[in-house]
Amino acid sequence: MTSAQTIVLPGDTIAPNALPTSANPNKPLTLGPGLRHIPPQTITTTIAGALSTDSKKNAAWIEYNSGRYTPSTSDLVIATVTNSVSEAYSCTLTPYTPTVTLPHLAFESATRKTRPQLANHALVYARVVSASRDTAPEITCIDPSTGKSEGLGPLKGGMVFPISMGMARRLLSGRKGGVNVLEGLSERLAFEVAVGRNGMLWVDGGNVRTTLAVGRAVQEVDTEALGDKGQSKVVDRVLRGL
Repeated sequence: MTSAQTIVLPGDTIAPNALPTSANPNKPLTLGPGLRHIPPQTITTTIAGALSTDSKKNAAWIEYNSGRYTPSTSDLVIATVTNSVSEAYSCTLTPYTPTVTLPHLAFESATRKTRPQLANHALVYARVVSASRDTAPEITCIDPSTGKSEGLGPLKGGMVFPISMGMARRLLSGRKGGVNVLEGLSERLAFEVAVGRNGMLWVDGGNVRTTLAVGRAVQEVDTEALGDKGQSKVVDRVLRGL
């Protein structure tokens, strides 16, 4: 994976040589948050931030800090079910964004008889498949390329912890994001996590004590903007307290 970053402002035009080059010429370029395609070949920015690229995924996006989440195609999100209509669930991503649609059959191997029965306030880990300004965004719990869940679906048990948009992006970036607190805790603790680009972290540590310890550790790293040394201290303190 390769990544490059250049600071951009709203309305800037992205030079073709600043975009990723995929080894597969048939793989289309994927534009993430903050970028807009103006036919035929112009790419412009809609927000200020750092231009980031991923040659492996042939993707480009703008990294930025924002207190409000805006749905974007391909984002991983944690959604809360609020209602069920004839063919889909209505879900919320944050208190400040419009509801999104989750089709009843947007689950692995789902049929009308076998689809999950989700109650109001149930949590699901999903991916945004459409985010048009003219229609309600739609999410899914299957990978369209495989038809499998690939880790998506209902989230049972555990707790949700609010985190910043920046922390969510860093966690989803893996090692490139510079967040190692979860890796450090996993050496001694067993837990599951799901990270939503909408500023949510779901943690299930098997018990309330572990779950709270992991979630609060990530929140501390987030709010205190801790680097590697600071994160190591958090890991040591949490492990000593359990």
